[in-house]
Amino acid sequence: MTHTPDKTRSDAPVAGADSAQAQALAAVAVMAWLDWTMLTGLSILWGGSFLFGKMALVSFPPFTIVAGRVGLACLTLAVILRLMGTALPRGRTVWATLFGMGMLNNAIPFSLIIWGQTQLGAGLASIVNAMTPLFTVMVAHFLTKDEKLNAGKIIGISLGIVGVAVLINPKSKDGHPLALLSCLGATISYGFASVWGRRFRRLAITPVQTAFGQVTASTTLMIPFALWVDHPWLLQQPTPAAIASLLVLGICCTGLAYILFFQVLARAGATAASLVTFMIPPSAIAMGVLVLGESLTIAQLAGMGLIGTGLAAVDGRPARWVLDRLGRVD
Repeated sequence: MTHTPDKTRSDAPVAGADSAQAQALAAVAVMAWLDWTMLTGLSILWGGSFLFGKMALVSFPPFTIVAGRVGLACLTLAVILRLMGTALPRGRTVWATLFGMGMLNNAIPFSLIIWGQTQLGAGLASIVNAMTPLFTVMVAHFLTKDEKLNAGKIIGISLGIVGVAVLINPKSKDGHPLALLSCLGATISYGFASVWGRRFRRLAITPVQTAFGQVTASTTLMIPFALWVDHPWLLQQPTPAAIASLLVLGICCTGLAYILFFQVLARAGATAASLVTFMIPPSAIAMGVLVLGESLTIAQLAGMGLIGTGLAAVDGRPARWVLDRLGRVD
């Protein structure tokens, strides 16, 4: 789950910048009902990953869940590649890049999130995960030459950090601060994954091959680690609900979600696809409340509001939409 920041050049003429902003707004405005349906479905699948991960924890330890999740996604995408008649990724350079992506975009963040969820609810974990685009633009500023911070991004990052500070209560006795920091670490890993993913521009590999390759790589990394740490052969018989949750998490919320994301990306473009960032926390919170009976405190709602405002500042479209409407009124 990554965010595609705007790449409008700061040295472009004003008219060009206005044109780029208008095109971004128009791209969202002309999205067909099918695009919005797929985007909503994607937000439910990715939001559901927090719910089903929490439910799987009833019977499975964290690293076993991650290994099962990426392993099932690997099998799902392998079947889809076969049905599409698409070849598997090949080449030493390609697979080295895929292993880097699998570690940064799957193995590390999935492990940190699911460990955090041993103490956090699905809704709260999803709120922290919404920091991903904010850390992405921060990492991109230091590691790339063409994605530098501007005033909007700095304001957005600052608001997000304040939001996380509101969420983290140092006086908590239930270990939530450490769990929140674990989920926060996942968003930083996603930020590095976004920059690492730029390498795929130079490789002759399709998005679906990339998705298959990275979950294959992360499966290769996670299975030995889960066997070493969790000793899953010593576990008690898992409940049917936990088994079903793990199956849905791997097949639907990971494997099929990747396919849906690339469909939205191809049909509506990166600007529209990035809207899913705003839609995941409400989906996860709603499922956590309806299925698990979770609730959010005032502090957690305030933190979510600050992170959401920060996302809007980094994204830029909400502010441009308001200014565009005010300009029309004038």
